[in-house]
Amino acid sequence: MTKNHFPAAEAETVDAGGGLTRKVGAYNDNLMCVEVSFETGTVAALHSHPHEQITYVVSGRFEFTVGEATYTVGPGDSLYKEPNIVHGATCLEAGVLIDMFTPHREDFL
Repeated sequence: MTKNHFPAAEAETVDAGGGLTRKVGAYNDNLMCVEVSFETGTVAALHSHPHEQITYVVSGRFEFTVGEATYTVGPGDSLYKEPNIVHGATCLEAGVLIDMFTPHREDFL
């Protein structure tokens, strides 16, 4: 049976350390939605993973490195990260991101 409803009140907030928290929203084997909150100055270190990822900026300002490019982004902006590309972010102003992954991130469950 597929789960279709993921109430925010039931989602666990995970402290990922260094001013970063995340909350997993809806997901199945092929897709996952994650809300990520950053405090000003938080750095998401450069990393890569085999998942495709789209990041949507809900609030705040961030400097993202994706591959060889660096982007300063704010509310309403989005970024695409292909599988295995090195990427990371620095939070310039506290905010919230929505990350979508395909397939889902088993390590977040």
